[in-house]
Amino acid sequence: MTALTSPPLADVLEELLAAAGSERSGPRPTRPPEGAPRDSRARFAAARDRYMAVSPETGKLLYVLARTGRARHVVEFGTSFAVSTLYLAAAVRDNGGGRVIGTEYEPSKVVTARQTLLRAQVKDLVEIREGDALETLAADLPDQLDLLLLDGAKEMYLDILRLLEPRLRAGAVVVADNAGRSPDYLTQLRSDSGYVTTAFPEADLEVSYRL
Repeated sequence: MTALTSPPLADVLEELLAAAGSERSGPRPTRPPEGAPRDSRARFAAARDRYMAVSPETGKLLYVLARTGRARHVVEFGTSFAVSTLYLAAAVRDNGGGRVIGTEYEPSKVVTARQTLLRAQVKDLVEIREGDALETLAADLPDQLDLLLLDGAKEMYLDILRLLEPRLRAGAVVVADNAGRSPDYLTQLRSDSGYVTTAFPEADLEVSYRL
């Protein structure tokens, strides 16, 4: 048994995945009107009730990457309702403990995510910081980070990476969800000799290894 397959975390995760799956199979959200703000944080705020969660396959990949890399210190940019957070917290627990630092711009989602962590009994492993991640991640971080998940505002991916890069240890893994929506990020990573990076086109993921 692992934390990922044991209650209460497994039960809470199953519930969230079912709700997120129903959302994905339901009507697509209305496209923003012409001239609406293109900043994806504004779109996230307008979709404050939507999960926008990683798929179960991506979640399991996060767990596997965190376990094989023996991750103890993880940062997650874009927590939403904490689906990916639970996968990461399960891996950190199974690795012997540590801290997952999540970030979320939408206040109502922070409240719900913290309640989810309580129900899953992983509150001791996770801290969720509310607000602009470029500010909330600017201080009070571990000296070395083992894994970084980028799953928030796509136009901020490169800025978040640059902010945290000095703390990424050699061997750290960076996972960018919906990476195709962040062309500047992909161009930078794929031309940077400090990383080995590969795409998973079916999932729109970019997984990078810090040299």
